[in-house]
Amino acid sequence: MQCVVTGAAGFIGSHLCERLLALGHEVVGLDAFVPYYPRPVKERNLAGLHGRPGFRFHEIDLRSAPLVGVVAGAEAVFHLAAMPGLVKSWTDFDGYNACNVLATQRLLEALRAAPRLRRLVYVSTSSVYGRFAAGDENLPTKPVSPYGVTKLAAEHLCHAYADAYRLPVVVLRYFSVYGPRQRPDMGYHIFLDALLHDRPITIFGDGLQERGNTYVADAVEAAVVALGAPPGEVFNVGGGETASVLDVLRLMEQVTGRKPRLEYQPARPGDQQATAADTTKLRRLGWAPATRLADGLARQWAWRLAEVQERP
Repeated sequence: MQCVVTGAAGFIGSHLCERLLALGHEVVGLDAFVPYYPRPVKERNLAGLHGRPGFRFHEIDLRSAPLVGVVAGAEAVFHLAAMPGLVKSWTDFDGYNACNVLATQRLLEALRAAPRLRRLVYVSTSSVYGRFAAGDENLPTKPVSPYGVTKLAAEHLCHAYADAYRLPVVVLRYFSVYGPRQRPDMGYHIFLDALLHDRPITIFGDGLQERGNTYVADAVEAAVVALGAPPGEVFNVGGGETASVLDVLRLMEQVTGRKPRLEYQPARPGDQQATAADTTKLRRLGWAPATRLADGLARQWAWRLAEVQERP
């Protein structure tokens, strides 16, 4: 199957490309290298993909580039490209709107002319549920950050195109994905990096806010399973293990053998208080998370140590 992965140089996208190749699919990776975080980080994510049989990469901006020819042969499209992060979305709404809404609309428009398309998997987020995201897919969607608003808008666009043009859309709502290659702005990367370099860790709020954690390989398997999901469906994707920020830091202390130094700051606007995915619906398709939080954190720590050692 010919698969197109947008956001292929990103954290989850690069892992997904590798998994699809391992399954024998052809993969066309797309990425614009939007400078949300340094380009060399994304280049390292792609390092293991360049030169592999069946993989092609195009540096393309979905917001402006012609897309019809790029996706013409696609049988499956995994749309991961987006501007991530809650905090920055308050100060750069134009950027989030362009990357998350406009880019999605332009991709959908191009896919109308893709005759072989069998599935479009749109990767969304638990942020669409808002401050309390604990439950199944029937939870009300009440995003409390511009980021969540734009991701929900893109979901609605996908459903609108599915209704009007029969695009075979499946939506995945990811809950707090972590693991090797995690973006440098994400919490667990920041925490582990602070432990590595003996820097204090800033906790926003009381540290009791809970997250449902999803290891990156489990998130990728959910995307693969979505190829066989009924079009029009929405699925939560979560690892099944919730932990507070302070719980995670205690686990990190055990994994690293290093005691964190904590500094507290007020909670930030748009932060979620509790997330816990009910994944019953996705489990009916044969998916189940396979990685415990402690094991996933240990793998992320090992990756971070290796990455530091490999740099000149």
